Amino acid sequence: MGNCADCLRGFFCPPKNTNIRISLPAVCFVWQIAMIVLFGVFIRYDAESDIRLWLQLKHTNNITSDIENDFYFRYPSFQDVHVMIFVGFGFLMTFLKRYSFGGVGFNFLIGAFGLQWALLMQGWFHALDPTTGKISIGVEGLINADFCVAASLIAYGALLGKVSPVQLMVVTLFGVTLFAVEEYIILNLLHCRDAGGSMVIHCFGGYYGLTISWILYRPKLHQSKRLNGSVYHSDVFAMIGTLFLWMFWPSFNSAITDHGSGQHRTAINTYIALASSVLTTVAISSASEKRGKLDMVHIQNATLAGGVAMGTAAEFMITPYGALIVGFCTGIISTFGYLFVSPFMEKYLKIQDTCGVHNLHALPGMLGGFIGAIVAAAATEEVYSREGLIETFDFEGEFADRTVGTQGGFQAAGVCVAIAFAVVGGAVVGLILRLPIWGDPADDNCFDDEVYWEVPEDEEGIPPVLEYNNHMTHKHQDISESNFSVEQS
Repeated sequence: MGNCADCLRGFFCPPKNTNIRISLPAVCFVWQIAMIVLFGVFIRYDAESDIRLWLQLKHTNNITSDIENDFYFRYPSFQDVHVMIFVGFGFLMTFLKRYSFGGVGFNFLIGAFGLQWALLMQGWFHALDPTTGKISIGVEGLINADFCVAASLIAYGALLGKVSPVQLMVVTLFGVTLFAVEEYIILNLLHCRDAGGSMVIHCFGGYYGLTISWILYRPKLHQSKRLNGSVYHSDVFAMIGTLFLWMFWPSFNSAITDHGSGQHRTAINTYIALASSVLTTVAISSASEKRGKLDMVHIQNATLAGGVAMGTAAEFMITPYGALIVGFCTGIISTFGYLFVSPFMEKYLKIQDTCGVHNLHALPGMLGGFIGAIVAAAATEEVYSREGLIETFDFEGEFADRTVGTQGGFQAAGVCVAIAFAVVGGAVVGLILRLPIWGDPADDNCFDDEVYWEVPEDEEGIPPVLEYNNHMTHKHQDISESNFSVEQS
């Protein structure tokens, strides 16, 4: 029996081998070839991007100018969302002192693969022509693909520095698939409104990543404690990501809302909520330190919580002061999450959340979904008008008889669906990633670019003076207490 146990232990817990020279190229080549084949079979231009169909559409609808093409309405928002995905999310993950290549580089890899798979998955659910069997894509489909990728990037934040790029491809493959299914259930079957994705993007992506992190818990991760932190320049780079996200979040929430007042109102509400969350984040961050100093961790992350929480309700008539209240409260909640919830989760729940996605995405996303449910249930004809209710909540067709109270109930149900898909799907994916075939780093070799990247020689050493902050829970040692001096350097 002892020999059998040793054999099983040797299979499931072998020495870590981070050589991915075969596995990573194989996955990238095979999956990209699969995308080419699937695109050839299914993907076609939609009526506004196909020259023949666009000319027919112009003649049929008496359109006299090409400026009426949806591209000119949606592309500015698409640009903003695209920058958020590849620059905002990417640089936000560069805070670790030795994992900037991995933060921004693997973000790039996830985004490039995920958007292709998302065009297919979302197309099969939303844009498949039953007569031709083809998927039509246009600029709005590109925006939705970026939204889909965002959920996988959020999940990556919880796993940052602890998994291999091959594992990240698996996380993205399943994450995009699960996203497409839960999005279809929430938006089509339950008929929820969630333009900015509080439920389908942030709540799902956050709890998906947290569940995987829980399954992949590393009891000896403290062996990499020396690298689980930031340095001055890495925090500055991460702040670049924060500012890109903060500036473009109104576009993120309003990108696919209805033209006219809906899109206008969504941008205003998000803009106001973001501003409010900055002040409360600064207030709580300063008040939590005995000398009133600010923590860059809070400023990089909790200042964005207002945009996350406004994702669902932003297109509703929540009022400008209502948006301020949402930003005010979520800034406080998110900052307290970094102060108290993340250490609790790591110590007692065995969830190692590198970027604190629970405090920025999962919890604010869940709260945003429930805020949307309350605001929807409280909607009245006096505020919206009957025509406004129909336009805002799409009370048409089979949903023409739905009341605002019923809509609020379905909005709340949508949050539960997102969490259920995230937890169950994350558990399954986590178990798959536990197989000893993915080339993930050892416990004492996490958060280090040298495992998967060629690193310039002058960056290979880590002077002790740089280790001043571990970004989350072990950062309370005052620099003045260090025994290291300038003379020693």
